[in-house]
Amino acid sequence: MTARRMETPPDKLPLSGIRVLDLTLARAGPTCVRHLADWGADVIRIEPPGGHDGFGGARDGFDFTNLHRNKRAIALDLKHPQGHAAFLRLAEGADVLVENMRVAVKHRLRIGPAELAAVNPRLVYASISGFGQTGPYAHRGGVDQIAQGMGGLMSITGEPGRGPMRVGIPINDLTAGNLLALGVVMALFDRERTGRGRWVHTSLLEAQLFMLDFQATRWLQDGDLPGQAGNDHPVNTPMGVFPAADKPINIAASSPRLWEVFCRVAGREDWLRKPEWATPQGRTADRAALNAAIAEETRKRPAAWWVERLEEAGIPCGPINNIREVFEDPQVRHLDKVWHVPHPRRGRLPVMGSPLNLEGLTPGIRRGVPEAGEHAEEILAEAGLTAEEITELRASGALGSEQTCNSQTARSWQR
Repeated sequence: MTARRMETPPDKLPLSGIRVLDLTLARAGPTCVRHLADWGADVIRIEPPGGHDGFGGARDGFDFTNLHRNKRAIALDLKHPQGHAAFLRLAEGADVLVENMRVAVKHRLRIGPAELAAVNPRLVYASISGFGQTGPYAHRGGVDQIAQGMGGLMSITGEPGRGPMRVGIPINDLTAGNLLALGVVMALFDRERTGRGRWVHTSLLEAQLFMLDFQATRWLQDGDLPGQAGNDHPVNTPMGVFPAADKPINIAASSPRLWEVFCRVAGREDWLRKPEWATPQGRTADRAALNAAIAEETRKRPAAWWVERLEEAGIPCGPINNIREVFEDPQVRHLDKVWHVPHPRRGRLPVMGSPLNLEGLTPGIRRGVPEAGEHAEEILAEAGLTAEEITELRASGALGSEQTCNSQTARSWQR
Protein backbone atom coordinates (compact mmCIF):
# COMPACT_ATOMS: atom_id res chain seq x y z
CA MET A 1 0.00 0.00 0.00
CA THR A 2 1.16 3.53 -0.71
CA ALA A 3 1.40 6.18 1.96
CA ARG A 4 -1.39 8.71 2.28
CA ARG A 5 -1.08 11.44 -0.35
CA MET A 6 -0.34 14.88 1.09
CA GLU A 7 -2.22 17.08 -1.35
CA THR A 8 -1.16 20.61 -2.21
CA PRO A 9 -3.60 23.34 -1.04
CA PRO A 10 -5.76 24.42 -4.01
CA ASP A 11 -4.43 27.99 -4.01
CA LYS A 12 -0.89 26.66 -4.48
CA LEU A 13 -1.63 24.61 -7.60
CA PRO A 14 -0.30 25.98 -10.94
CA LEU A 15 -3.69 26.89 -12.43
CA SER A 16 -5.15 28.41 -9.27
CA GLY A 17 -6.94 31.66 -10.16
CA ILE A 18 -7.75 30.52 -13.71
CA ARG A 19 -11.51 30.37 -14.34
CA VAL A 20 -12.72 27.93 -16.98
CA LEU A 21 -16.17 27.73 -18.57
CA ASP A 22 -16.78 24.10 -19.48
CA LEU A 23 -19.26 23.55 -22.32
CA THR A 24 -17.92 20.13 -23.24
CA LEU A 25 -19.70 16.84 -23.84
CA ALA A 26 -18.81 13.20 -24.52
CA ARG A 27 -15.07 12.58 -23.89
CA ALA A 28 -12.61 14.65 -25.91
CA GLY A 29 -13.54 18.03 -24.43
CA PRO A 30 -13.92 16.74 -20.86
CA THR A 31 -10.46 15.17 -21.10
CA CYS A 32 -9.00 18.62 -21.71
CA VAL A 33 -10.97 20.21 -18.89
CA ARG A 34 -10.07 17.41 -16.47
CA HIS A 35 -6.39 18.39 -16.73
CA LEU A 36 -7.23 22.02 -15.99
CA ALA A 37 -9.52 21.14 -13.08
CA ASP A 38 -7.08 18.69 -11.49
CA TRP A 39 -4.30 21.29 -11.52
CA GLY A 40 -6.23 24.00 -9.75
CA ALA A 41 -8.43 25.83 -12.23
CA ASP A 42 -11.88 26.96 -11.08
CA VAL A 43 -14.04 25.06 -13.57
CA ILE A 44 -17.68 26.02 -14.06
CA ARG A 45 -19.53 23.31 -15.90
CA ILE A 46 -22.43 24.70 -17.97
CA GLU A 47 -25.11 22.22 -18.99
CA PRO A 48 -28.45 22.63 -20.71
CA PRO A 49 -31.43 22.40 -18.34
CA GLY A 50 -33.13 19.02 -18.49
CA GLY A 51 -31.10 16.28 -20.17
CA HIS A 52 -27.46 16.05 -19.13
CA ASP A 53 -26.48 12.56 -20.23
CA GLY A 54 -24.83 13.67 -23.47
CA PHE A 55 -22.63 15.97 -21.44
CA GLY A 56 -20.61 13.14 -19.91
CA GLY A 57 -22.89 10.21 -19.26
CA ALA A 58 -25.45 9.59 -16.54
CA ARG A 59 -24.51 11.29 -13.27
CA ASP A 60 -24.60 8.02 -11.35
CA GLY A 61 -22.56 6.21 -14.01
CA PHE A 62 -18.88 5.40 -13.61
CA ASP A 63 -17.80 7.72 -16.37
CA PHE A 64 -19.26 10.91 -14.96
CA THR A 65 -17.04 10.69 -11.89
CA ASN A 66 -14.14 9.84 -14.17
CA LEU A 67 -14.60 12.98 -16.25
CA HIS A 68 -16.18 15.63 -14.07
CA ARG A 69 -14.53 15.82 -10.64
CA ASN A 70 -13.22 19.13 -9.27
CA LYS A 71 -15.93 21.26 -10.91
CA ARG A 72 -18.88 23.43 -10.02
CA ALA A 73 -22.05 23.24 -12.10
CA ILE A 74 -24.81 25.45 -13.44
CA ALA A 75 -27.65 24.62 -15.82
CA LEU A 76 -28.24 27.45 -18.27
CA ASP A 77 -30.35 27.63 -21.42
CA LEU A 78 -28.14 29.37 -23.96
CA LYS A 79 -31.06 29.56 -26.42
CA HIS A 80 -33.08 31.64 -23.96
CA PRO A 81 -32.41 35.41 -24.30
CA GLN A 82 -31.90 35.89 -20.58
CA GLY A 83 -29.86 32.69 -20.35
CA HIS A 84 -27.65 33.90 -23.18
CA ALA A 85 -27.19 37.27 -21.48
CA ALA A 86 -26.26 35.55 -18.22
CA PHE A 87 -23.74 33.40 -20.06
CA LEU A 88 -22.08 36.51 -21.48
CA ARG A 89 -21.77 37.84 -17.95
CA LEU A 90 -19.94 34.64 -17.02
CA ALA A 91 -17.71 34.95 -20.08
CA GLU A 92 -16.69 38.48 -19.10
CA GLY A 93 -14.86 37.15 -16.06
CA ALA A 94 -13.53 33.87 -17.49
CA ASP A 95 -10.00 33.05 -18.56
CA VAL A 96 -10.75 29.97 -20.68
CA LEU A 97 -13.76 28.47 -22.46
CA VAL A 98 -13.64 24.87 -23.69
CA GLU A 99 -16.18 23.36 -26.10
CA ASN A 100 -16.41 20.40 -28.46
CA MET A 101 -19.74 21.01 -30.15
CA ARG A 102 -20.29 20.53 -33.85
CA VAL A 103 -18.62 23.46 -35.59
CA ALA A 104 -21.85 25.25 -36.51
CA VAL A 105 -23.50 24.95 -33.11
CA LYS A 106 -21.44 27.56 -31.27
CA HIS A 107 -22.12 30.07 -34.04
CA ARG A 108 -25.82 29.29 -34.03
CA LEU A 109 -25.87 29.89 -30.27
CA ARG A 110 -23.95 33.16 -30.78
CA ILE A 111 -21.14 32.06 -28.46
CA GLY A 112 -18.37 31.62 -31.03
CA PRO A 113 -14.83 32.89 -30.55
CA ALA A 114 -15.47 36.20 -32.29
CA GLU A 115 -18.58 36.98 -30.23
CA LEU A 116 -16.83 36.19 -26.96
CA ALA A 117 -13.61 38.00 -27.90
CA ALA A 118 -15.75 41.15 -28.22
CA VAL A 119 -17.01 40.58 -24.68
CA ASN A 120 -13.66 39.49 -23.19
CA PRO A 121 -10.52 40.03 -25.32
CA ARG A 122 -8.41 38.09 -22.78
CA LEU A 123 -10.46 34.91 -23.13
CA VAL A 124 -8.70 31.78 -24.39
CA TYR A 125 -11.32 30.00 -26.50
CA ALA A 126 -10.55 26.28 -26.90
CA SER A 127 -12.33 23.94 -29.33
CA ILE A 128 -12.24 20.30 -30.41
CA SER A 129 -14.11 19.16 -33.51
CA GLY A 130 -14.26 15.95 -35.46
CA PHE A 131 -12.28 17.04 -38.52
CA GLY A 132 -11.28 20.70 -38.17
CA GLN A 133 -12.99 24.08 -37.92
CA THR A 134 -12.83 24.65 -41.69
CA GLY A 135 -12.69 22.50 -44.82
CA PRO A 136 -15.00 20.07 -46.63
CA TYR A 137 -15.60 17.92 -43.52
CA ALA A 138 -15.92 20.74 -40.98
CA HIS A 139 -19.70 20.38 -40.79
CA ARG A 140 -19.53 16.69 -39.88
CA GLY A 141 -19.83 15.34 -36.39
CA GLY A 142 -17.04 13.00 -35.43
CA VAL A 143 -16.53 10.21 -32.92
CA ASP A 144 -13.36 8.40 -31.97
CA GLN A 145 -13.72 5.27 -34.10
CA ILE A 146 -14.60 7.25 -37.21
CA ALA A 147 -11.35 9.18 -36.81
CA GLN A 148 -9.44 5.94 -36.19
CA GLY A 149 -10.69 4.68 -39.54
CA MET A 150 -10.32 7.87 -41.57
CA GLY A 151 -6.93 8.63 -40.01
CA GLY A 152 -5.41 5.29 -40.99
CA LEU A 153 -5.01 3.77 -37.53
CA MET A 154 -7.34 0.83 -38.14
CA SER A 155 -5.38 -0.11 -41.26
CA ILE A 156 -2.20 -0.66 -39.22
CA THR A 157 -3.80 -2.19 -36.11
CA GLY A 158 -4.42 -5.91 -35.76
CA GLU A 159 -3.02 -9.02 -37.40
CA PRO A 160 -2.22 -9.21 -41.11
CA GLY A 161 -5.11 -10.49 -43.16
CA ARG A 162 -7.68 -10.05 -40.38
CA GLY A 163 -9.14 -6.78 -41.62
CA PRO A 164 -9.21 -3.38 -39.90
CA MET A 165 -9.15 -3.29 -36.11
CA ARG A 166 -9.95 -0.46 -33.70
CA VAL A 167 -7.72 0.36 -30.75
CA GLY A 168 -9.18 -0.69 -27.40
CA ILE A 169 -9.44 2.84 -25.95
CA PRO A 170 -10.89 6.08 -27.39
CA ILE A 171 -7.41 7.14 -28.37
CA ASN A 172 -8.37 10.14 -30.53
CA ASP A 173 -10.73 11.56 -27.92
CA LEU A 174 -8.05 11.28 -25.28
CA THR A 175 -5.22 12.61 -27.40
CA ALA A 176 -7.24 15.53 -28.77
CA GLY A 177 -8.15 16.45 -25.19
CA ASN A 178 -4.54 16.18 -24.07
CA LEU A 179 -3.33 18.31 -26.98
CA LEU A 180 -5.99 20.95 -26.39
CA ALA A 181 -5.01 21.22 -22.72
CA LEU A 182 -1.43 21.84 -23.87
CA GLY A 183 -2.70 24.48 -26.31
CA VAL A 184 -4.71 26.20 -23.57
CA VAL A 185 -1.69 26.48 -21.30
CA MET A 186 0.42 27.79 -24.21
CA ALA A 187 -2.23 30.42 -24.99
CA LEU A 188 -2.40 31.48 -21.33
CA PHE A 189 1.38 31.85 -21.32
CA ASP A 190 1.20 33.87 -24.55
CA ARG A 191 -1.47 36.10 -22.99
CA GLU A 192 1.05 37.16 -20.37
CA ARG A 193 3.06 38.69 -23.20
CA THR A 194 0.30 40.03 -25.45
CA GLY A 195 -2.51 40.77 -23.01
CA ARG A 196 -4.97 39.01 -25.31
CA GLY A 197 -6.43 35.57 -25.54
CA ARG A 198 -6.75 33.60 -28.74
CA TRP A 199 -8.69 30.75 -30.31
CA VAL A 200 -6.98 27.37 -29.82
CA HIS A 201 -8.39 24.34 -31.60
CA THR A 202 -7.64 20.81 -32.69
CA SER A 203 -9.71 17.87 -33.91
CA LEU A 204 -9.97 14.12 -33.63
CA LEU A 205 -8.56 13.77 -37.15
CA GLU A 206 -5.61 16.06 -36.45
CA ALA A 207 -4.88 14.15 -33.24
CA GLN A 208 -4.90 10.89 -35.20
CA LEU A 209 -2.60 12.27 -37.89
CA PHE A 210 -0.18 13.38 -35.19
CA MET A 211 -0.23 9.91 -33.64
CA LEU A 212 0.61 8.18 -36.93
CA ASP A 213 4.08 9.51 -36.18
CA PHE A 214 6.79 7.31 -37.75
CA GLN A 215 4.22 5.31 -39.70
CA ALA A 216 3.20 8.51 -41.49
CA THR A 217 6.84 9.41 -42.05
CA ARG A 218 7.51 6.02 -43.66
CA TRP A 219 4.92 6.88 -46.27
CA LEU A 220 5.70 10.60 -46.64
CA GLN A 221 9.45 10.19 -47.05
CA ASP A 222 9.97 6.73 -48.54
CA GLY A 223 6.60 5.82 -50.06
CA ASP A 224 6.51 2.76 -47.79
CA LEU A 225 2.84 1.97 -47.16
CA PRO A 226 2.51 0.51 -43.63
CA GLY A 227 0.20 -2.41 -43.02
CA GLN A 228 -0.93 -4.52 -40.11
CA ALA A 229 1.84 -6.16 -38.12
CA GLY A 230 -0.18 -7.65 -35.29
CA ASN A 231 1.83 -7.87 -32.10
CA ASP A 232 5.12 -7.46 -33.89
CA HIS A 233 6.88 -4.15 -34.24
CA PRO A 234 6.41 -2.88 -37.81
CA VAL A 235 10.13 -2.76 -38.62
CA ASN A 236 12.15 -4.16 -35.67
CA THR A 237 12.67 -7.88 -34.93
CA PRO A 238 12.40 -9.53 -32.46
CA MET A 239 10.03 -7.14 -30.76
CA GLY A 240 6.60 -8.39 -29.85
CA VAL A 241 4.53 -10.90 -27.90
CA PHE A 242 5.81 -14.36 -27.03
CA PRO A 243 4.18 -17.17 -25.04
CA ALA A 244 5.47 -18.05 -21.60
CA ALA A 245 4.36 -21.11 -19.64
CA ASP A 246 1.59 -19.18 -17.83
CA LYS A 247 0.88 -15.94 -19.76
CA PRO A 248 2.24 -13.98 -22.72
CA ILE A 249 5.08 -11.51 -22.40
CA ASN A 250 6.47 -8.64 -24.46
CA ILE A 251 10.15 -8.80 -25.41
CA ALA A 252 12.14 -6.11 -27.22
CA ALA A 253 15.56 -7.42 -28.32
CA SER A 254 15.94 -6.08 -31.83
CA SER A 255 19.23 -4.17 -31.66
CA PRO A 256 22.43 -6.10 -32.47
CA ARG A 257 23.65 -5.93 -28.87
CA LEU A 258 20.32 -6.93 -27.32
CA TRP A 259 19.87 -9.75 -29.82
CA GLU A 260 23.21 -11.21 -28.81
CA VAL A 261 22.37 -10.89 -25.11
CA PHE A 262 18.94 -12.44 -25.62
CA CYS A 263 20.40 -15.47 -27.38
CA ARG A 264 22.75 -16.05 -24.45
CA VAL A 265 19.98 -15.67 -21.83
CA ALA A 266 17.78 -18.07 -23.81
CA GLY A 267 20.61 -20.59 -24.02
CA ARG A 268 20.53 -20.47 -27.81
CA GLU A 269 23.89 -19.06 -28.83
CA ASP A 270 23.59 -21.21 -31.93
CA TRP A 271 21.12 -18.60 -33.26
CA LEU A 272 24.04 -16.16 -33.45
CA ARG A 273 25.63 -18.40 -36.06
CA LYS A 274 22.61 -18.46 -38.38
CA PRO A 275 23.54 -16.22 -41.33
CA GLU A 276 19.92 -15.28 -42.09
CA TRP A 277 19.56 -13.87 -38.55
CA ALA A 278 22.91 -12.11 -38.42
CA THR A 279 21.56 -8.62 -39.24
CA PRO A 280 18.47 -6.65 -38.16
CA GLN A 281 17.26 -6.67 -41.76
CA GLY A 282 17.74 -10.42 -42.02
CA ARG A 283 15.85 -11.07 -38.80
CA THR A 284 12.91 -8.97 -39.98
CA ALA A 285 12.88 -10.68 -43.38
CA ASP A 286 12.73 -14.07 -41.65
CA ARG A 287 10.45 -12.90 -38.84
CA ALA A 288 7.99 -15.80 -38.91
CA ALA A 289 10.67 -18.45 -38.46
CA LEU A 290 12.55 -16.41 -35.87
CA ASN A 291 9.44 -15.73 -33.79
CA ALA A 292 8.47 -19.41 -33.91
CA ALA A 293 11.90 -20.43 -32.68
CA ILE A 294 11.81 -17.92 -29.82
CA ALA A 295 8.30 -19.04 -28.86
CA GLU A 296 9.49 -22.62 -28.52
CA GLU A 297 11.97 -21.46 -25.89
CA THR A 298 9.87 -18.88 -24.03
CA ARG A 299 6.92 -21.21 -23.47
CA LYS A 300 9.17 -23.51 -21.40
CA ARG A 301 9.31 -21.05 -18.46
CA PRO A 302 6.74 -18.82 -16.69
CA ALA A 303 6.55 -15.11 -17.46
CA ALA A 304 8.12 -14.04 -14.15
CA TRP A 305 11.19 -16.19 -14.84
CA TRP A 306 11.75 -14.53 -18.19
CA VAL A 307 11.08 -11.02 -16.92
CA GLU A 308 13.56 -11.42 -14.08
CA ARG A 309 16.36 -12.76 -16.24
CA LEU A 310 15.83 -10.52 -19.22
CA GLU A 311 15.64 -7.44 -17.01
CA GLU A 312 18.87 -8.47 -15.31
CA ALA A 313 20.45 -8.67 -18.76
CA GLY A 314 19.13 -5.22 -19.73
CA ILE A 315 16.53 -6.43 -22.22
CA PRO A 316 13.19 -4.54 -22.08
CA CYS A 317 10.37 -6.96 -21.35
CA GLY A 318 7.18 -7.26 -19.36
CA PRO A 319 4.08 -9.34 -18.78
CA ILE A 320 0.80 -8.74 -20.58
CA ASN A 321 -1.65 -7.93 -17.81
CA ASN A 322 -5.39 -7.73 -17.73
CA ILE A 323 -6.88 -4.64 -16.08
CA ARG A 324 -7.15 -6.28 -12.65
CA GLU A 325 -3.49 -7.31 -12.80
CA VAL A 326 -2.52 -3.77 -13.80
CA PHE A 327 -3.84 -2.37 -10.53
CA GLU A 328 -2.23 -5.17 -8.53
CA ASP A 329 1.18 -4.39 -10.02
CA PRO A 330 3.62 -3.06 -7.38
CA GLN A 331 4.88 -0.25 -9.61
CA VAL A 332 1.35 0.91 -10.40
CA ARG A 333 0.51 0.86 -6.69
CA HIS A 334 3.68 2.81 -5.94
CA LEU A 335 2.79 5.52 -8.47
CA ASP A 336 -0.39 6.20 -6.46
CA LYS A 337 -2.55 7.33 -9.38
CA VAL A 338 -5.94 6.20 -8.06
CA TRP A 339 -7.93 9.04 -6.50
CA HIS A 340 -11.27 8.81 -4.71
CA VAL A 341 -14.19 11.06 -5.61
CA PRO A 342 -17.07 11.58 -3.17
CA HIS A 343 -20.47 10.91 -4.73
CA PRO A 344 -23.78 11.83 -3.07
CA ARG A 345 -25.33 8.42 -3.73
CA ARG A 346 -22.49 6.00 -4.41
CA GLY A 347 -20.00 6.97 -1.73
CA ARG A 348 -16.27 7.31 -2.47
CA LEU A 349 -15.53 6.13 -6.01
CA PRO A 350 -12.02 5.34 -7.28
CA VAL A 351 -10.92 7.06 -10.50
CA MET A 352 -7.66 7.54 -12.34
CA GLY A 353 -5.75 10.61 -11.18
CA SER A 354 -3.51 12.94 -13.14
CA PRO A 355 -0.62 11.28 -14.99
CA LEU A 356 1.48 14.43 -14.66
CA ASN A 357 4.13 14.90 -11.98
CA LEU A 358 5.30 18.36 -10.95
CA GLU A 359 7.79 17.90 -8.17
CA GLY A 360 6.67 19.63 -4.99
CA LEU A 361 3.01 19.75 -6.07
CA THR A 362 0.40 17.05 -5.48
CA PRO A 363 -3.04 17.55 -7.03
CA GLY A 364 -6.11 15.69 -5.88
CA ILE A 365 -9.86 15.83 -5.38
CA ARG A 366 -11.11 19.22 -4.17
CA ARG A 367 -14.73 18.74 -5.22
CA GLY A 368 -16.85 15.70 -5.89
CA VAL A 369 -19.23 15.26 -8.79
CA PRO A 370 -21.51 18.31 -9.03
CA GLU A 371 -25.25 17.87 -9.20
CA ALA A 372 -27.05 19.50 -12.11
CA GLY A 373 -27.05 23.24 -11.42
CA GLU A 374 -25.79 22.75 -7.88
CA HIS A 375 -23.72 25.93 -7.75
CA ALA A 376 -25.89 28.19 -9.90
CA GLU A 377 -26.58 30.89 -7.33
CA GLU A 378 -22.98 31.34 -6.19
CA ILE A 379 -21.68 31.27 -9.78
CA LEU A 380 -24.15 33.92 -10.94
CA ALA A 381 -23.47 36.07 -7.89
CA GLU A 382 -19.72 35.90 -8.60
CA ALA A 383 -20.48 37.14 -12.13
CA GLY A 384 -22.10 40.22 -10.63
CA LEU A 385 -25.78 39.34 -10.82
CA THR A 386 -27.85 40.61 -7.93
CA ALA A 387 -30.21 38.42 -5.93
CA GLU A 388 -33.12 40.07 -7.75
CA GLU A 389 -31.57 39.35 -11.15
CA ILE A 390 -30.98 35.72 -10.21
CA THR A 391 -34.58 35.37 -9.04
CA GLU A 392 -35.79 36.89 -12.30
CA LEU A 393 -33.53 34.60 -14.31
CA ARG A 394 -34.92 31.58 -12.50
CA ALA A 395 -38.49 32.75 -13.01
CA SER A 396 -37.83 33.17 -16.74
CA GLY A 397 -37.03 29.46 -17.13
CA ALA A 398 -33.47 30.10 -18.31
CA LEU A 399 -32.18 27.97 -15.45
CA GLY A 400 -34.68 25.21 -16.18
CA SER A 401 -38.07 24.52 -14.71
CA GLU A 402 -36.58 22.04 -12.22
CA GLN A 403 -33.46 24.05 -11.55
CA THR A 404 -32.37 24.71 -7.99
CA CYS A 405 -29.26 26.09 -6.35
CA ASN A 406 -29.77 24.09 -3.19
CA SER A 407 -27.63 20.95 -3.46
CA GLN A 408 -29.71 19.02 -0.94
CA THR A 409 -32.87 19.67 -2.96
CA ALA A 410 -31.05 18.84 -6.17
CA ARG A 411 -30.03 15.48 -4.78
CA SER A 412 -33.60 14.78 -3.68
CA TRP A 413 -34.76 14.80 -7.32
CA GLN A 414 -32.72 11.65 -7.85
CA ARG A 415 -34.35 9.66 -5.11
